[in-house]
Amino acid sequence: MNLLILLFSPGPTEIIIILVIVLLLFGGKKIPELMKGLGKGMKEFKDASKGDEGSTPEKKD
Repeated sequence: MNLLILLFSPGPTEIIIILVIVLLLFGGKKIPELMKGLGKGMKEFKDASKGDEGSTPEKKD
């Protein structure tokens, strides 16, 4: 089982290639905007999973 995981785990070369492709596809100006949106989405998900009542008002009948 460990050999199977080792065969399909990306190494440093593969990670660099993926980052270069992402940079070519989106450009240098778009990547910070994408990361900002990703961060906001993660924060909203974390708040929603906590059940934070302050961020989402609930209807009371």
